[in-house]
Amino acid sequence: MGRDKALLLYEGKTLLERALRTAAFVSPNVFIVGEAKKYSQQGPVVEDAYRDCGPLGGIHAALRSSVSEHNLMLAVDMPFVSSAMLQFLAEQAMGSGADVTVPEIENKLQPLCAAYRRSFTPIAENALKNERYKITSLFAQVKTHVVQEKEFAAAGFGADLFRNWNSPADMKTEVSLE
Repeated sequence: MGRDKALLLYEGKTLLERALRTAAFVSPNVFIVGEAKKYSQQGPVVEDAYRDCGPLGGIHAALRSSVSEHNLMLAVDMPFVSSAMLQFLAEQAMGSGADVTVPEIENKLQPLCAAYRRSFTPIAENALKNERYKITSLFAQVKTHVVQEKEFAAAGFGADLFRNWNSPADMKTEVSLE
């Protein structure tokens, strides 16, 4: 992208503001994983214990800092995710008994819009210590519940909600939230 995605504007709000607002409808305990000096004015911040290890480092930091058994993770570059969809995902996670509840959309797992139990923390830490950063490869080590695209569709949520922004071209793509 060439710049901080969290500060990109969409409909008058930064992606970070949108993500925080969306998550706050589902839980009162919302925090940012990132650099405190950069984001502390936006809300509570948790910094990575393992820096420069990609999203797995962020998931680990969030789980390590959380007091909640179930934790939703939401990447900042997914501006179309709705609070209703996050609530649906949270309900799936709480009902499944799984360590990870992850959507599968267009045949791809969505580990950055998923629910993790705190029990995933040592799995993530071990992987980080061994420089294995691919999140989805860790799912075989824990009880994982995959929520299929057809389940989201049946609940009224389209695959477009999971579109993320990785390039300036993605920012120009209109998405129907219906």
